[in-house]
Amino acid sequence: MNLSRKTMVHGVGLLLLLLIPWLAEAVGNPFLITIASRVLIYALVAASLDLILGYGGMVSFGHGAFFGLGAYVVGILTHHSTNHEIIGFLPFDWSGTTQALIQWPLAALVAGLFALVIGALSLRTSGVYFIMITLAFAQMLYFFMVSLPTYGGQDGLNLWQRSQLPGLDLYDDSQFYFVTLALLLGFLWIARRLVNSRFGWVLRGCKQNETRMRALGFATTRYKLVAFVIAGMGAGLAGALAANHTEFVGPGLMHWTRSGEIMVMVILGGMGTLHGAVLGAATLLVMEEALSGFTEHWMVVLGPFLIFVVLFARRGLYGGLVGKGSDDG
Repeated sequence: MNLSRKTMVHGVGLLLLLLIPWLAEAVGNPFLITIASRVLIYALVAASLDLILGYGGMVSFGHGAFFGLGAYVVGILTHHSTNHEIIGFLPFDWSGTTQALIQWPLAALVAGLFALVIGALSLRTSGVYFIMITLAFAQMLYFFMVSLPTYGGQDGLNLWQRSQLPGLDLYDDSQFYFVTLALLLGFLWIARRLVNSRFGWVLRGCKQNETRMRALGFATTRYKLVAFVIAGMGAGLAGALAANHTEFVGPGLMHWTRSGEIMVMVILGGMGTLHGAVLGAATLLVMEEALSGFTEHWMVVLGPFLIFVVLFARRGLYGGLVGKGSDDG
């Protein structure tokens, strides 16, 4: 019964996501496609955080740093491409590019490399110390980008051109939406395969009792570090999409408050569900869009709602929809 219910929820959700561009055109409000694209981008970064938070028990308050790094990779490459300037900090001459097939993988790679370094240092700690050190690294990167006037400093950097993808026009809202949806579904498929594999079961074991997993002979730190890097790469890819979506990158993407928003999305949707990240992102961003039209203090409404979900829907909104056994594993 639970399996069929979960399948039905997934089917209805996927169908709705596929129909959104046509529904937006039908109601005469194509701007809804832009909002839906934003939801998918944040769903991707929230799903990447859920991989380490929901399954590995790693409470990272620095996930926004990888999100911002991915955005800045696209922003810097586009900036140097349109201005025909040589990227000064590289050991070779390169004036940048707007090709998505170069920008987006590079954004994921750079975010993954930073995640490797940050994770290797942060995973030497645990508990509140892990939270604080990830927060510290994120703020270091935030202030580093603020201090770079070449790329806008605190004001950020405008992108005068979106990434170019062969055969597609990313300036078309519908095409950009479906590209974002395809990347989100691809990441969810990869993440689900991971959590259902031996790797995923070891990661869950680390969350439950890492000492026992080490006693069984598992190199728990390595498993957690690999998960941390994969999550960072997913966030970097989401950042690349965000840069194209807003045609702007700024240090605010790296601020700890952005990491907090992403964590709220995971909690709302349901930790350890992956698909719940999509529902959590949609809930938070739709509430923001709807309530901000009435008051700038819309988070006053969000606070009690989040408390209600935590107290009465321990598995999150996704768990409430699919019932018991909502863990996507």
